[in-house]
Amino acid sequence: MPEIRKPRHLGVLALACVAAAVTACGGAGTPAAVVTPVPTSADPTTPPAPSPTPTPAPTPSGPPEFSAKVSPVTAKELGSSWRPGCPVAPSGLRKVTMTFWGFDKKAHTGELIVHRSVTDDVADIFGKLYEWRFPITRMENIDAYNASDFDSIDADNTSAFNCRQVTGGSGWSKHSYGKAIDLNPRENPWVEPDGSVAHPNAERFATRPLRKPGVVNAGDRVVDLFAEHGWEWGGYFNGAKDYQHFAKGGG
Repeated sequence: MPEIRKPRHLGVLALACVAAAVTACGGAGTPAAVVTPVPTSADPTTPPAPSPTPTPAPTPSGPPEFSAKVSPVTAKELGSSWRPGCPVAPSGLRKVTMTFWGFDKKAHTGELIVHRSVTDDVADIFGKLYEWRFPITRMENIDAYNASDFDSIDADNTSAFNCRQVTGGSGWSKHSYGKAIDLNPRENPWVEPDGSVAHPNAERFATRPLRKPGVVNAGDRVVDLFAEHGWEWGGYFNGAKDYQHFAKGGG
């Protein structure tokens, strides 16, 4: 029997039709195309990128906290401010080293020699003055002025213990017991009944009331603060006024 040849183009056409049918209609259960979704920022399955944590701006360091240290003193440390025969022995006194606020608007360290029974008062009072930024010129043991009350006042030195007689009298001053403090004696001078003062640098501070830094006035919060601890103010004296002076129990 003679061989029957099939045209090649028919075979090619059949294959093309099969391929087209699969592509267009899909085979039995075979998807026409597999499309992989591209995630977008709106895709709920994709967690958002975390926001950067803001870095806090640096803040300048402020003044130091108030501190007070109580320590015993010796006759040598008291120097010229004490001598045998004084009403309180060195063992009855204490040195309070503490922070104070200066007129230069900076923190400084000073010391007051006081009776051992009033150290808590002193720390509480001067801690509050520091909190209020009440300015103080200096705070030194009066021995630095050879125990001269006049020289210490002239230097505007805030001081406490000094074994001496009461001003204008013959008895012991409250300073001799370590129970009196002279606060800013230039800004708060001793004023005679006629209005005069002994220190020329204090003349402009002789009148009260006076609203200036470091000045103490009747009824102000500095006077009330001392009073809360049982200290009386010399600004309430009859006759001469001792605006710098605070004494435990008065005197």
